[in-house]
Parts: sequence; structure tokens; C-alpha cells
Amino acid sequence: MKIPKSNFSEWYNTITKEAQLCDLRYGIKGFVVFMPWAVMTMNRMYSMYEFALEGRNHVPAWFPALIPESYFTRESDHVKGFIPEVFWVTEAGGNKTEEKYAMRPTSETAMYTMYALWIHGKTDLPLKLYQRCQVWRHETKATKPFIRSREFHWIEAHNCFATREEAMAQVREDMEMAEEIIHGQFGVPFLFFKRPQWDKFAGAEDTFAADTLMPDGRALQLPSTHMLGQNFSKAFGIKYTDENGKDEHVWQTCYGPCISRIYAAIIATHGDDKGLVLPVRLAPVQVVIVPIVKDETKAKVLEKCEEVKKMIECCFVVKIDNSEKTPGFKFNEWEMKGVPIRIEIGMRDVDSGSVVIVRRDNGQKTSVKLDVLEESLHKIAESLDNDIRAKADKFFSDKLSFAYEMEELGKKLEAGHGFVRIPFCSDELTSESCAGIVKDKCQANVRGSLFGSDGKPEHKKCIACGAPATIYLYAARQY
Repeated sequence: MKIPKSNFSEWYNTITKEAQLCDLRYGIKGFVVFMPWAVMTMNRMYSMYEFALEGRNHVPAWFPALIPESYFTRESDHVKGFIPEVFWVTEAGGNKTEEKYAMRPTSETAMYTMYALWIHGKTDLPLKLYQRCQVWRHETKATKPFIRSREFHWIEAHNCFATREEAMAQVREDMEMAEEIIHGQFGVPFLFFKRPQWDKFAGAEDTFAADTLMPDGRALQLPSTHMLGQNFSKAFGIKYTDENGKDEHVWQTCYGPCISRIYAAIIATHGDDKGLVLPVRLAPVQVVIVPIVKDETKAKVLEKCEEVKKMIECCFVVKIDNSEKTPGFKFNEWEMKGVPIRIEIGMRDVDSGSVVIVRRDNGQKTSVKLDVLEESLHKIAESLDNDIRAKADKFFSDKLSFAYEMEELGKKLEAGHGFVRIPFCSDELTSESCAGIVKDKCQANVRGSLFGSDGKPEHKKCIACGAPATIYLYAARQY
């Protein structure tokens, strides 16, 4: 890597190319080819998220990718929100289709049409389905691989309950899942915001979203979870008969962890000037063994490399790099690709019954005897994952600040502060014009209020209009 991470945009574009994560040369703007090194990590991410979902009583299903226009238009707010982004299919086999079909931008309208056929009584509830799939949106902003594109890969979970309380409990469970997986296992910190009413999901009562920060201080949305209330169940006729024989509309939620975008956050959060730094559990290759050989020692060293590989491959994904490249070239290549642990074996190590272990995150080298190798690798792996998460947490916390005046907000954002807490008049639709002032003057978006307790402004004025402030909201520049 020749580009320092401090030049984040160029660094990001370079690492996605040099580490062979994707290929942008496909012939449609915003559509990229995901390469094996990226897909292997994303498959692990999918598996971990799906394990968490199924552990919380979600079950998988697959729904069609095409949605009839008549389905899509049933919920008015939803259709208004998504129509500008929809790809339409209007012809098949050389003939016009009976109606237009939307390539799913999200699956509410496809799934809820079927939910109305499946739910009859209270015994059919709760219904908690998820699917992994691609969605398509005609994104008009500048595209960037994994961060923002017109085709992305995600999981969407759609749930139905008998009561509002059960639905809100699911929203909180979604938040807990994000903390457990994205922060706990992927090492990416975030804040969960309740979006202002002008920025909620089309058709929802409320939207809650996890936002992280990229190295340049800009916000990136990760999973969002939506309290849909009964808006869709009334539009699609999703009802159950209660104990008294009365028909009631269900309460709904939906949750969308975008795996490809979370992958972008992993790249950006943990990477360094040498390239990728991957958590051990996500790396396509967790341990690379590099032989240090001369012509006369090559056979013995390679034999020992095979022996070591067999010792540890029951616990780790291991590769021996026995190519003809120089050791220095191999070190740089595997560091750039983010392999967490490197084992170096030369003739001296063969004679001493040991190996040299090198950590990707900090370059620390340790000589380890073979009889404690597996135990040592487990300790190093755990330490590495904990350390890169702690480093990410420190960066994130250092990017949080507050401002009470517009000029101060602008200076904080220019200085690279990520999320800036500001006093605001309201998060209701009536205050959307104040958010517009923040955007015009500071090129920042109002992300929402911190979910949970963040206190109330006392004797503070809205940073935009000067009216008495009733809430703290957070502003950030965004991708």
C-alpha cells in the first residue's frame, strides 16, 4: 500500500482494488463484482448474523425478487418513499408484461401480501421470518464499492405480533443483536439513533438506526430497525382473530442488516497504512505459514510447515505460502490482505522445535514452542480481536463532541469530529426546516436522538431557529 489511511477516500479505493475485494469494471454504473476474498468474509458475516437471528426464533424464507406494481403501491407513504429508486421490469421474452414489476428495493410489499394469507388466529403469531438477498435501488448519489451502490447484499427480517408492546420488544432485541454481532464480534462501534420523523423509513411509525463513523469522520448507516405499527397490516389486510372472535390488525417490525455495507465499515474501521486488518473470526485465511528457506533447507522446512498446518487446521483456516516469491513480498501481500496471524518457519525454527508468530494488528513477534502452539494461537487470536475492537472504540469516542452554536458546529465538523450533539427544537416533522438550515450551513445531516437516556436541554436554544430546545439531536456529515 502506497496510500496512507489518512487520505481515506483514495486509501479505500486502493485497498478494495489491490486486495481484490471487488471489480468495478462491470458494464452498469453502481453494479460491481464481489471477489472471492470479500465474499468469503461476507459469508462468515451472514452465518454469524443468521445464527443470532435463529437463536431468537426467526426462521428463513426466500421471496421472489420481482414485486408487482399493484403490490408495491398499497401503502401510500412507502410507495412515495421508494418509487424514485425503483428499477422496473416491463418486458419479458420480447413482450410487454401484464403490469410493471419492481426489482425489490426492500421486501415489505412482497412478504406482507403473503402474510395476509398465512395469519388467521393468535396461534399464528408471532411470525418472524428473515431472508438473505440482494436488493436494487437506483442510487443517484456517487457510488463507492460496498458503501453505496445500486445493488447490495443484506438480510431483512419481517415480524408480526399481536400487540404494540411485543413489537417494541422486537425493536429492542434488534438493537441488542447489532451490539452483539457488529460491535462484539466484528469490532465496529456505533451509536443507535431514533431517526427524526422527516428521516424515518417510508411507511414506518419510527425508525431506529445504528450509525458508525468512517476514518474521515463521516457517518455510515449500518442496520436499521423499524417500528411499522399497523400501517402495513391495515394496507395489506394482515389480521388475526382474538380470543373474543374479533379481528385485529397485527403490529409489525422490520430489520435490515446490510452485510455489504457492514463489510465496508470493517474495512474502514480496522484497516491501516499496510492494508486490511481483519478480525480473526472473519478472515478468509486466519493463519498463513511462510517458509524461510534456502535451497539446501527447503525440503525440511516445507515438511515442518506441513506438520504445523496439520497441528492447527482443526481450529484455524490455514494456508502455506510455498510460492517462489520472496519472504518480504509474501509478508507485504498477506499483511495487505489482512490475514490476522503469520507463522514464520526457517531451519533454525525446525532445529529448535519452535515457530515465530507475528500479529497483523501490531506486528508483535513471538517465538513459540510447538507443544504449546495451539494454545498460544487461541490466546493471540482472542487478544487481537479484543485489541482491534478497543482501538476502534477509542477512535470512535474521540470523535464525539457537542456544539451549541451553528458556527461552533461547523468548526467541529471541519476539524473531523464525527457526531456532534446539538440542542434542537424538536424531532417532529415541524422541525424539518431547521434540519435544512443545518445542512445548508454546515453540510451536515441531523441523524437523530440517542436511543435511551441522553438528558434534556435546560435553558438552551435550538441551534437552527433559536426557539427553546426540547431535545438533543446529533449532526454529522454522511456517506
